[in-house]
Amino acid sequence: MFDVILQAGASVLLDPVTLGLMGIGTLAGLLAGAIPGFTIAMGVILTLPFTFGMSPIQGLATMMGVFVGGFSGGLMSCMLTGIPGTPSSVATTFDGFPMVRSGKPGLALGLGLWSSFFGGMISAVILVALAPQLAFLGLEFGPWDYFSLIVFALTITVSLSGDNMIKGLIAGLLGLFAACVGEDEINGVARFAFGSDHIRQGFAFLPVLIGLFAFSQLLSDVEDSAKAKAPLMKNSAEAIRVEHRKAIATVLMNWINLIRSSFIGIFTGILPAAGGSISNILAYDQAKKASNNRNEFGKGAVNGIIAPEAANNATAGGALIMMMALGIPGDIVTAIMIGALMIHNIIPGPSFIQDEPLLAYGVFIAFFAAHFFMVGLQAFALRLFLLVTRIPMYILASVILAYCAIGVFALHNITFDIWVMFGFGVIGYFMRKLGFPLAPMILGVVLGKLAELNIARAIGISDDYSLFVTRPWSLFFLIMAIVSVLFPFYQNAKKDTLFTKMYVPTSMILLALPLFLMGSPVRMVVGGILRSAGSYFIYKRSSILTTI
Repeated sequence: MFDVILQAGASVLLDPVTLGLMGIGTLAGLLAGAIPGFTIAMGVILTLPFTFGMSPIQGLATMMGVFVGGFSGGLMSCMLTGIPGTPSSVATTFDGFPMVRSGKPGLALGLGLWSSFFGGMISAVILVALAPQLAFLGLEFGPWDYFSLIVFALTITVSLSGDNMIKGLIAGLLGLFAACVGEDEINGVARFAFGSDHIRQGFAFLPVLIGLFAFSQLLSDVEDSAKAKAPLMKNSAEAIRVEHRKAIATVLMNWINLIRSSFIGIFTGILPAAGGSISNILAYDQAKKASNNRNEFGKGAVNGIIAPEAANNATAGGALIMMMALGIPGDIVTAIMIGALMIHNIIPGPSFIQDEPLLAYGVFIAFFAAHFFMVGLQAFALRLFLLVTRIPMYILASVILAYCAIGVFALHNITFDIWVMFGFGVIGYFMRKLGFPLAPMILGVVLGKLAELNIARAIGISDDYSLFVTRPWSLFFLIMAIVSVLFPFYQNAKKDTLFTKMYVPTSMILLALPLFLMGSPVRMVVGGILRSAGSYFIYKRSSILTTI
């Protein structure tokens, strides 16, 4: 095996043409990720025709550069302008943009860059070591399990609501409502279309995202004339420097958050159609729940940047596991890569790694090497992006608005998307004014369609609703959803009450049940450990219950 890895490494790392193409691909990915509306998928699609005349390893290495660069490129625009360049950088905006506004753009960008790098490195190691074994995990998931996963993800609304849970829940419901507008993907029934063919197609995600975050922020920035004439950063002359050393040290000091977020990204990437838009929000939520300073989140928290950036790059590794080991695309980008392989008469599947070991491990090593290109190119690009902080806000707002309109129009080449951006921008502006958080609404928009699609598929396959609680993975995520909803009450409850004593051990015992049902020896051992630990804590903490 090691001989194969060495040969594959030599074919990638010792070939100057392959390295050059990978560097160009990474640069293209960074640009695609940084431009709002110009998605990673679009970058890979535009790259695909150029790979036809290349060897399989050169073509895949080029697209691998676009893939890795795209995931990381979104942090530049989301931190400096508050506009998520890609759906996978939405959660980075929550703390990255406030940290920049507070006078620390160099640290914020450095944290995002190195979190992406280390998250990608962790997923690359897992990719090489465990790709065949982990791939089969994704095959265990049916629509019931996906729906329950999305229900769990929607509970994050509670933690993203800030101090006013009611307003957060209202914002989340508005997002779910926006996701329901348009044609039902299963039955083709038009909802809330009002006879408009454009509305019948529904609201595209990116115009909604850019409108809520970007346009609403721009309106807030220019409503005050003095604020509009000032630059984005008053001390920008001193801040034009990415703090790499401090950022690396900070990321490594928060290694538990880094590893946890990376594994969340890998797990989400393995699940087909989940992707970075879910993983970055899940990782952010878990980082917030695990933090001792939860009030700092949303105001420029360090771990609020590390978590989503580590997760979204790790998601790429998870998606590649499914593609290489089973031939199942984890997202649209890996679907395009499968198409590229087929063009070269290579069919990915369960036997792919055994039949084409040099190519398979060559792709793994290209994924690994692309992160070094990403760091080098982005370190240079970030210094240029920081110059944006010197521009007066009224000029910057005008350029960004035009930029957003072009990006949104290019998505489907229809002006309706620009009006969607404008409409949701106005909605977002008034929500900001009235104290409604935008993050839960975005979460509702992202997950609403996925929830509807999977519950429709589940009901279409079987009308037995008990499958939602009898399938192990579905039960696991539903229990996680209950635990997540109760967590804020656990945080705010007085200590030494029955609820606070029993919350953690009871959660451990409940989560052990679906692990036992899965039947795998490893999972049963983990379930046994959880049940034993939970029972012990209940015995020690309760004066009422001594046995279970």
